[in-house]
Amino acid sequence: MGTGPIRTALKVDFSKSAQEQPYFHARFNSLMAFDGITPGEVAKVECVDCSGGWIRNDDYADDARDCDLTQPHYLSGPFEIEGADPGDVLAVETQDVQPFEDRPWGFTAVFDRNNGGGFLDDHYPQAAKAIWNFEGIFCSSRHIPHVRFPGLIHPGVMGCAPSAQVLVEWNRRESELVAMNTLDRVVTLLPEPRNVHAGSAPDDLRAIIGRDGARTIPGRPEHGGNCDIKNLGRGSRTYLPVHVPGANFSISFCGAIEMAGIITLKFELMKGGVQELDMKSPIFTPGPVEPHFGPGRMLTFEGFSVDEAGRQHFMDATVSYKQTCLRAIEYLKRFGCSGEQIYLLLSCVPVQGHVAGIVDIPNACTTMGIPMDIFDFDISPGAPIPNLDMGSCAYTSDRR
Repeated sequence: MGTGPIRTALKVDFSKSAQEQPYFHARFNSLMAFDGITPGEVAKVECVDCSGGWIRNDDYADDARDCDLTQPHYLSGPFEIEGADPGDVLAVETQDVQPFEDRPWGFTAVFDRNNGGGFLDDHYPQAAKAIWNFEGIFCSSRHIPHVRFPGLIHPGVMGCAPSAQVLVEWNRRESELVAMNTLDRVVTLLPEPRNVHAGSAPDDLRAIIGRDGARTIPGRPEHGGNCDIKNLGRGSRTYLPVHVPGANFSISFCGAIEMAGIITLKFELMKGGVQELDMKSPIFTPGPVEPHFGPGRMLTFEGFSVDEAGRQHFMDATVSYKQTCLRAIEYLKRFGCSGEQIYLLLSCVPVQGHVAGIVDIPNACTTMGIPMDIFDFDISPGAPIPNLDMGSCAYTSDRR
């Protein structure tokens, strides 16, 4: 392609709600497409935050508590990729990811257990949030003071539309999960007609999308979707299977610190790539841009598949990683932070989480490394506990 100005394929209108704008959608389906993008073209795509502007830059978490989760995510697109056919692979190079210059902030939220919840909602069931401000590549928050770190801004959701057959399969297996559920919690979100946003689709098509369209909350093997992979930032290249003519590619902004912003993308096609690569799920090459911390400057916690009640689980990496997170939270609370502040922090700091061992029965072992240099005080074992004001994250008004 030429070296002229980069086209903006989608622009956000902040004077309108996300629901009023025709270039966003909040369900995956096979029935609609937006603008055309040519393979080889570089294009800018503007995005709203996942809540569509519901979460505000203030000091209360009532908005996180009351957020209507029948609406998110608001995805930009879908974009028709010219010449894309089922069985092709769409290669998406992320060239740049930036917040809007006049909106240099984002949020991290814990949702109420009765409204979406989160990974540790058994321990932190009530809503809380932190607002992050950006100075170049660095992030800081009035809600978690004494912390500053370089952010890894990346797309949160990225994927091509499912075919009608793939959509039927998603709904089949997720409905079976609901039918078999014996847990005291919601295990998946099935199609939801309420508040469906389907861009500029006419009412009859919108009704079909509301009835059958897949929620955008989980990632899925056939197309990727909401995976929140921090390595999909600048310079990364993601390979996505194409299921429908035109691919119908969609994307949203960052999934660690949620924000509105602009993503610069380049698209290429690999004709017949699904068969050539024997592709069952997306693959990617990470970008070269990553925060670097000095040798030995990661304080690392271990967790095993034994829960806090002492119950043994068999090779359960989810239980193990929850225990890893809880160990980190309990350790950092020694310095005067609340559990919610640390929980929010671990959701967006460039930690290094790993599956350390999944072969030695009965315990899976996972680890989390926290970069010590993001704090302006020493958190290493044996360091003196400073007398600092650690402030407060944003709680709901009925908790303040």
